Amino acid sequence: MSQVFTEAATSKFFSMKEGDGELKIHYNDCDPGTGGDTVVLLHGSGPGASGWANFNLNISPLTDVGFRVILLDAPGWSKSDSIISSGSRSELNARVLKGLVDYLGLAHIHIVGNSMGGHCAVAFALANPSNVGKLVLMGGGTGGVSPFVPMPTEGIKLIGALYRDPTIENLKKMMSVFVFDTSALTEELYQTRLNNILARRDHLENFVKSTEINPKQFPDVGHRLGEIMAQTLIIWGRNDRFVSLDVGLRLIAGIPNSELHVFNNCGHWAQWEHRDKFNRMVVDFFTT
Repeated sequence: MSQVFTEAATSKFFSMKEGDGELKIHYNDCDPGTGGDTVVLLHGSGPGASGWANFNLNISPLTDVGFRVILLDAPGWSKSDSIISSGSRSELNARVLKGLVDYLGLAHIHIVGNSMGGHCAVAFALANPSNVGKLVLMGGGTGGVSPFVPMPTEGIKLIGALYRDPTIENLKKMMSVFVFDTSALTEELYQTRLNNILARRDHLENFVKSTEINPKQFPDVGHRLGEIMAQTLIIWGRNDRFVSLDVGLRLIAGIPNSELHVFNNCGHWAQWEHRDKFNRMVVDFFTT
């Protein structure tokens, strides 16, 4: 029988120095107590996102086979402290992840990064190669301009609108292009997400301020991808309207030990839209 983990029971915090200040960071620690490797799940940048909201359907397949699963809330999201990022948010999040790794005394971790989390995973792997086991990147990993779709993409424009005007209407507009099949998006889901967004208006305001100070929060590191030696599984939705598929092709071209799986009929949320096959693929990748 699967061990059941809840958000409340696994909720924890740690503090770390960042610049001249200190950040209090939230994470969920789902530890089955088997002494297995640790998998860290890194969420995307949408308003109201959190590690638990992004990945709660993907925890038990990993813990059932013995992995310790940690869901990290980046600074500026969920219960973590808010921050104005004037530099690379990819590198900021990577520093926070390194802080958590050191705090928990972990020698190495496997990482699953979704969207912004993919950028963080790549930045962490570049800065801390000895701490990295395997990587799974979905819908993110490097910045830059797509030659195939108008920039910023349709989805990124809708995220920006939601940050500036957090209404149920703008949330539904964003979610209508977030996933391929919107039939599973319930009014309860919308309202829960909106409540999460409105609970931390400081996160919204500081994200907008950050992008005004530095529009390139997630810089292009394509020229450095060859430095990543970790085995990497790249997963993408063919119908992703936030980060287009050609970015996934750039990742597989640049990371030497990588492979790519593309889901048809899939938007920007592969771990939710195709969760059963996604979970099987990730478990198999981490255990072989």
